[in-house]
Parts: sequence; C-alpha cells; structure tokens
Amino acid sequence: MTCKTALSRTFILAFMAIMTFLAASDLLLGAEGLPKIRVGVVFDKGGRDDRSFNASAWRGLDDAKKQLGIDGKFVEAMDDNAYEPAIRTFARKKFDLIIAVGFGQAEAISRVAADFPDRRFALVDAVSHLPNVRSLVFGDHEGAFLAGAAAVMKSATGRVGFIGGMDVPLIRRFDMGFRAGARHVRRDATTISNFIGVTADSWNNPPKAKELALAQYNRGVDVIYVAAGASGAGVFDAAGAKEKFAIGTDSNQNGMRPGLILTSILKRIDVAVLKTITDAQAGKFTGGKVEFGVANGGIDYAVDHHNAGVLTDDLRRKLDELKSQIAAGTLKVPDYYVEADRATYKK
Repeated sequence: MTCKTALSRTFILAFMAIMTFLAASDLLLGAEGLPKIRVGVVFDKGGRDDRSFNASAWRGLDDAKKQLGIDGKFVEAMDDNAYEPAIRTFARKKFDLIIAVGFGQAEAISRVAADFPDRRFALVDAVSHLPNVRSLVFGDHEGAFLAGAAAVMKSATGRVGFIGGMDVPLIRRFDMGFRAGARHVRRDATTISNFIGVTADSWNNPPKAKELALAQYNRGVDVIYVAAGASGAGVFDAAGAKEKFAIGTDSNQNGMRPGLILTSILKRIDVAVLKTITDAQAGKFTGGKVEFGVANGGIDYAVDHHNAGVLTDDLRRKLDELKSQIAAGTLKVPDYYVEADRATYKK
C-alpha cells in the first residue's frame, strides 16, 4: 500500500467514524431559559483520558453538559491528519461551537473557521487571529516556575529535573519557567531537562518517559516535573520504582502515585472551556485571545489527601507567597515566547 493510499484510507475511516457518531446523537434540552446548543470538541492524540491536558478539557465539556444541558460531542483524533476533517464535520453539521484542544490544531481550525465565518470556534494553547475564533492561552511558565520552586524546596540534593513531551516552543516555555523557579529559590540548584521526542507521538509514550526519568534519578535528581500529556505516567512509574518525587501537570495527578507526587500544577482548561461554552450559550461569545494565569486562577497547584503529607504547610506557605508576587506583578517569570535573544538560553 502506498503512503498516499494509506493516508486516504485514514482520512476516509476517520470521516466515516465521525459522521456515524454525530448522526447517532440526539439533541439535549438546554438549561432553563437558555437555548439549546451543540458543542463539538476535538482532542489531540493523547485522547480524552490522558489524565492530563485533554482530560482537563474533557472535564470542562462534561461540566457544561451537567450544568448547562448542552449537547456535547467529542472526537479523539487518530493522527494529525484527522484534525481538519473532524473540525470540518462539526462545522458542516452546524454545531454551535467547535473546540480544538492543542496547539497542533491551529492550522486546521484556522482553515475551517475561514470557510465557516458564521460558526464559532475555540482553540486551546495557540492563537488564531480570525474573528470567529476564541484563543484560550495559559501562563504555563508561571505554573512551571512554581513547580521548580517546589521541587528545589523539597529536594535533598539540589538536583531537580524536567521532562517535556514534544520539543516545541510551548514545552520549552515550561522548561524555562521550571529552571527559573528552581534557581529563584536556590541559586546553586542543578536542573536537568529532557524531551521525549519531536513528533506528536511524544504525548503518548510512557515507556520513553520512564526511561528518561530513571536516567535522571540515577544522576542524583530527586524531584522531576513532567509536562508530557499521557507520557507522564511513565515518569510516575519511575518515581515509584526509585521512591523519588515527581510533580504532575495540567490535571490533578496526585492520586496516580500517592505520597510520591509532590503536587500537580493545574492548568484550568476545564474552567476556560466551561466559560467559553457558557458565553456561547448566553449569546456572549467573542473571538480574540483570552489569557489564564496565576492572577485569575487559571494556573494553580493541587493539594489533596494524596499529597498533604509531603507538601508541608511551610512549603505551601512559601508557594503561596510566590503566587501572590506573580499575581501582583512584583515577580516577573521569564517567558520563552518573549525572550529577546533566545540564543542566550542555555539548556
């Protein structure tokens, strides 16, 4: 089978699955006094159950279904080529709002949104300048800064690590924030960083993440922060094997290795998705960039019964002080996106 034939077959199968799924759905009643709307969500390759990035978006959709009575449907893209047909199918089916989860869908949603100017779209983690697209972006560097600070405060060795998923500017942004947070607390901190790969498969490769984490722990690292979607499970497995600490991201992952996950940096995609759906249902949807960070509760860290014993009151107090400084603007977190000379950034 040629590459072109295989690609066509993938496209056709994806399109047929989406059409069948949407045709079988019935409309739900909206919340009292509000119109019924249909919302379609396209998840990236990690899938809605990645317990990280996509899972947070899924919670936002699920909350909207429960609280607002919307008709919510979703598609899990099999590969990058499935993004555009999935988004386009929702648009052709006249869904009221289509949400694309992940920067990898930026080009696809921009093409479809241009073809359907009367539809409303939302894009997570990237910016589109089309007037019918709301871009939901987050202060990832601020959350990573808190992770770096927490890691060094907990570390017995002063050696902490970061493992990112796909080596792209977004994840470099996490890495830079993490390094800055660690060195803000301890000038002589040693930070080690690795990236799982350069393709979208990096978000769903726990074995590779575990291999990298074990190598870092063997080099004396005792706390690792991971931002790698579903691959993060591999880091948590390594933490269990070595009885070392890890820090989760995007969703609350504390329960995946109770007592060994120091905390999870929360990226409140669920809040952003619910807010966007609420606005669409109320007729208040607007395009443009909407930012979520520490100052407005879009970025935070998680405390629950799984990590209360390891994230001490003193450590939490110090993290809250840093949060207050970031929110007030008195503590500036370096941002990979806006660095004037990225060549000076040393790995």
